[in-house]
Amino acid sequence: MATTYLGSEADFQRVAGAITQRAAELLPGRVWVMDDRGRVVARSDGDPGGFDDGAAPSDIGSIRVPLQLDARCGEVVVVPDVSGEPVSDRMARALVDLVINQVAVVDRFPSQTEVKNRFIYDLLNGEAGHGASVLRDARLLGMNLTPPRAVILIDAASFIHGSEPATDFSSAEERRRSRQIIDSIVGFFELPDDTICAWNGDGEIAVLKASDSKNLESWVDRDDDPEPPSASWANLTALKRAGRALLVRLRRDTRADVSIGIGRYHPGIRGLARSYEDARAALSLGLRFQGANRIHCLDGLGIAAFVGLADERTKVGLARHLLSPLDHEPDLLETLRVFFAESCAATPTAQALTIHRNTLGYRMDKIATLTGLDPRRFDDAVQIRLALVLRSLGDACE
Repeated sequence: MATTYLGSEADFQRVAGAITQRAAELLPGRVWVMDDRGRVVARSDGDPGGFDDGAAPSDIGSIRVPLQLDARCGEVVVVPDVSGEPVSDRMARALVDLVINQVAVVDRFPSQTEVKNRFIYDLLNGEAGHGASVLRDARLLGMNLTPPRAVILIDAASFIHGSEPATDFSSAEERRRSRQIIDSIVGFFELPDDTICAWNGDGEIAVLKASDSKNLESWVDRDDDPEPPSASWANLTALKRAGRALLVRLRRDTRADVSIGIGRYHPGIRGLARSYEDARAALSLGLRFQGANRIHCLDGLGIAAFVGLADERTKVGLARHLLSPLDHEPDLLETLRVFFAESCAATPTAQALTIHRNTLGYRMDKIATLTGLDPRRFDDAVQIRLALVLRSLGDACE
């Protein structure tokens, strides 16, 4: 017996409708498909609503063939046309079985969009292989993975699934709404070949955004600090600007809650999976601690990033990134070391450093300007302290 995979009542009705139409072309008479409750879900001559309460008439001489479509069971009912060419019960059953198998096979054959979505899903989860074979498969699907790319992860579940708990969208409606989101993304970036999008299910859209300076030119500010193109945090400021503008566009187009996680760039094909991990972690922690309708990135999560991230390598990388503006400022690093040793007390710190309190204030101001974190504020001080510890542990392990 043929089996196909059905995600909703609408899918069952769609496949049932194809079976009734195809069977009616081969057999003289009327054809219905009934579900396991005895209700007509499709018929060859129109909408099932024409019957009282959706039930099929119990015609004498009807031929009934069991139907199983994935977990759904039912029955195909054929009422022969007595005025037409007679067909034996055995032949009719064989033809109906053939139609069921044929329709099921065709329905299970994935579309190019489904194949692409699956390929990107496997790629982001580290299951797509590596090297030249992945680049080749991507080219066959019309994707260019050669430019450096980072993952922008969009949570649009309230729009794709419906904002009301009682809403029961069919999978077809969910696909339509996810397509609407993707169309907005492609239109926003204006370069369809430069933006690769995939619906991962659960209201999640992944964007593999080309993240080099050329492709982020619209969002690069001349005052941004230059970063080496191979750095995992390269062009992150521009990516976040693009994410903020994209969020405004998507919220306008959907009129629903939308949140975005920004992943870092990591080199190589396998780097896309790491960028996806970054984006997922940022989105998950950001939604929990900062709320919806925002963009979330690891370096903007504060203490939550150091507490919530499981991957030690990512935490060390984040610590180095946050402290990188002080790499060539030994006096400021020493000031922080003494400041924390003196329990964040200004006067003992100034005395231990043999500097005036005004000089200490100047150094604190400079640290805040360079890093965006003010050690005189509790949350920022905890973040800086954790970053210093993690960076030291990372250095010791290398």
